Amino acid sequence: MRDVVEIGLGKTAQRGYHLDDIAIVPSRRTRDVDDVSTEWKLDAYPFKIPCVAHPSDATQSPESVIALGRLGGLGVLNAEGLWTRYEDPRKILEELASLDEDADATRRLQEVYAEPIKPELIAERVREIRASGVTTAVRVSPQHTLALAPVVLDAGVDLLVIQGTLVSAEHVSTTDEPLNLKEFIADLDLPVIVGGCTDYKTALHLMRTGAAGVIVGVGADEWSTTDTVLGIRVPMATAIADAAAARRDYLDETGGRYVHLIADGGIATSGDIAKAIGCGADAVMLGEPLSLAEGAPAGGAWWHSAASHPALPRGGFCIAGEPDGTLEEVLYGPANSANGQLNLFGGLKRAMAKCGYRDVKEFQKVSLVLDH
Repeated sequence: MRDVVEIGLGKTAQRGYHLDDIAIVPSRRTRDVDDVSTEWKLDAYPFKIPCVAHPSDATQSPESVIALGRLGGLGVLNAEGLWTRYEDPRKILEELASLDEDADATRRLQEVYAEPIKPELIAERVREIRASGVTTAVRVSPQHTLALAPVVLDAGVDLLVIQGTLVSAEHVSTTDEPLNLKEFIADLDLPVIVGGCTDYKTALHLMRTGAAGVIVGVGADEWSTTDTVLGIRVPMATAIADAAAARRDYLDETGGRYVHLIADGGIATSGDIAKAIGCGADAVMLGEPLSLAEGAPAGGAWWHSAASHPALPRGGFCIAGEPDGTLEEVLYGPANSANGQLNLFGGLKRAMAKCGYRDVKEFQKVSLVLDH
């Protein structure tokens, strides 16, 4: 039973834990690191590492989506981003990279994202990614799924990502036609990833829509302002563990249908990745860590997809400075610093070896301890 705390007369709160609050406990067995696999497979699509890119224009252009795919991860292009609003947004990205970390940056983000989305550019970008031979994934928001998904699907994607700050299986509206996820997904013949969600009940409902993957978390990192703006703060260790419990129950309910969990938030180092998978995630969604790679589209600048919202932005703007290394070094090393931001998946592999596990699925069973 979850620890429940009384915060005042008649009001209780469940205790939750962040990834920083927990630590991995090695078992009695260790394993040679060369015998450990970080491979991950979503539906029919195999990946060398359990890495999904957060669909921010700061890190995801057609070129960088392809680069990540060739290195074994899953890049995700935002169908509502700059690459589908402008024929060539590179000058805009260069300008954004030169901005200061202040309110003017948010205002400028709002201005450049006010340009209308052009369906023909969506199709063009998807064709470019498909031609490279990597798995092609595109993100749409729940609000624009009904309008944009036909364009995305006609262009020929492999995976569709329906992602908002928070996504529910039942959205109530008296003004707009709501998106019925279950009906929508049932009509498709390709895997759909949906999210984010923050608790057991929502995760279970999203699984029942037929989604192949569920995003857990709201993408919160030190630059996210979801807590400040909405009062929503997600303790990721607890959120992942709750979603993993929902997956176990859904597995029993359906007689064996497995839904993948993708952790999105509070993940900046290889240790964070290891702890997220130890809590039950199948993969992690990386945002700012990918902005530290040489050649990132925004030259080291970072912002969330929600940072440019025209009425209620929920993310700061940061400049990372000099890149830490190439994209390959960020993912696979070698690392020339001890901060855990390079060789992210080499670090995961080493953690798995230290605890005696062969693959990601096994590593979800690792023991954890509270460490705060």
